[in-house]
Amino acid sequence: MACRILYLGDTALNQQACYLAGIMSHCGHNFDYLRSDQTFDSSLLDNDYDLVIISDYPAANFAAEQLETITQKVRAGTSILMIGGWESFVGLSGGYNETCLTEVLPVIMKDSDDRLNLFSPCLAVKEREHEVLGDLPFDSHTPAIGGLCHLEAKPGAEVILSALEHKVSRNGDSFRFNASTKHPLLVMGSYGKGWTAAFASDVAPHWVGPFVDWGDKRINAQAPNAEAVEVGSWYVQFFSNLIHWLCGN
Repeated sequence: MACRILYLGDTALNQQACYLAGIMSHCGHNFDYLRSDQTFDSSLLDNDYDLVIISDYPAANFAAEQLETITQKVRAGTSILMIGGWESFVGLSGGYNETCLTEVLPVIMKDSDDRLNLFSPCLAVKEREHEVLGDLPFDSHTPAIGGLCHLEAKPGAEVILSALEHKVSRNGDSFRFNASTKHPLLVMGSYGKGWTAAFASDVAPHWVGPFVDWGDKRINAQAPNAEAVEVGSWYVQFFSNLIHWLCGN
């Protein structure tokens, strides 16, 4: 069953948004889209979306009453997903820590810049079984990411994936990888009748890092009016699973 989705951000369909838009089109979902530089259109709130996705779409694009309406819709059963980035959560110019979505999302945001740009290996580690993960090989073929927003899970929310940083040391031609700091990566929760989720890294380069190529085969995906992408099959399956679960499918 196709989901009806409102997708906000990731710059534009001919830029970073082509990744998630390509995944949604590949999986047969219908979505309306606004670029990161477009002011939110209140008429969109007249539509009955299954899921609202906010990804690198700054809070300044919304009027306060628009976010209040989204909050009410989530309470009534619409799901919401925020994906990390420089204009998500707090970021460089996200600003959601000063909005009513602090009540809705399953994470606690920092009061200042929450960006973590990682130069050493950082792995997406499974913390618990969940339908979103399905039979994806997080244990045997653990993917890496390149950055994320530093968040804290709210009490009662579920941390499904963590981002585990590693420090690397060298001894001659050998390298040792020592687990270091762990951060929430995928956090799931609920608000009223709606499901909520926060994915602290990005869905598109550069923060998504090698995760974009995670898979045992290549998938070509393209949304209408968007650039085509060639990505890993498990990367596609992960975001497809997440969207289906949030839509209640």
